[in-house]
Parts: sequence; structure tokens; C-alpha cells
Amino acid sequence: MGTLLKNTVWIIVLCFIGSACNNPNKGNSPIEILDEHAIERAIKDNTPNNAVNKIYVPIYSDIYNQTRDSRTLLTATLSIRNTSSKDSLFINKIDYFNTQGDLVRSYLNNSIYLKPLETIDYVIEEQDKEGGSGANFIIHWYGKSSLNPLFQAVMVGGLGSQAFSFTTEGIPVSN
Repeated sequence: MGTLLKNTVWIIVLCFIGSACNNPNKGNSPIEILDEHAIERAIKDNTPNNAVNKIYVPIYSDIYNQTRDSRTLLTATLSIRNTSSKDSLFINKIDYFNTQGDLVRSYLNNSIYLKPLETIDYVIEEQDKEGGSGANFIIHWYGKSSLNPLFQAVMVGGLGSQAFSFTTEGIPVSN
């Protein structure tokens, strides 16, 4: 009876492992590239240009792997975080550029604001190859002088059975 129970447990474990590794939808349906990210909180923008801050956030939508001709595609997430517990963060432009510095897409039609401690994310899907290894976001924002928002990107990818992730930080750029 002990051998039968042991064999049954092994069969269940192997079935579980096999089903966890098998993704029946992988490769069967096209992936939709999502390029609409919205907060339904548009505002009229009357801010003078000298009050707007610009942030540059590097994005890696792919990285080189072994040779210059071999690339690994990555999923990248831009995260904009209002770190203030009292004041709103106003954003009037989020533009995505490729390695050559060409505008790939603009994410905002109108200025928006993030409430205190709110976060908004923009995802560059793994199959979106338009950015390249030198892609970046330029974000225009404003608010009270005491605001110190956080602009980060998280890249996630994999090589074979190994997964990895890394982050980049936004840096201010001159107007």
C-alpha cells in the first residue's frame, strides 16, 4: 500500500509540473500592443512653460544577447509616482522615443493629475520593437515646489529558463 501511495503522489506532482510549464495560449494568438493609458482626470492646462519640469527615463525594450545581431525583447513599465501625501502632481506630456530619438508615440492628449500617493503605469509590451535598446520617455510635470515625484522604469525579460529584471531612474533635463 505504501508503494502505491508513493507512486500516486509522484504522478500527481509530475502532472502538476507538466501543466504549470505548458501554456496552451502561447504563440497561438496575436498580442495586442496597448498604447492607450488614461486617467479620466483631464484638466485645462494654464501653466507657464517655465514652471514645467522635464524628466528623462531610459527604457530598454530590447537588449543585446551574445552578439550585436542577437537581441532579447523585454517588457518595460514606466511608473510615475506622486510621493506627496498632500499635493497633486500635474503631468502635461508623456512622450516615448526610440533609439534614434524619433517620437514613437505620445500618451497624453490633455494634462492629467495624480492625487497624493497615486501611481500611474505605462507598459511597453515585449512584442513592441519600436523603441529599441536606447528608447526613452520624456515627461513634463509640474506642481508645488515641494513635490519630489518618482519616475522609474522596470524591465523584465528572460533567456531560456532564466528570468531577470532591472530598473532605471528618471533624471531631470533642462528646458
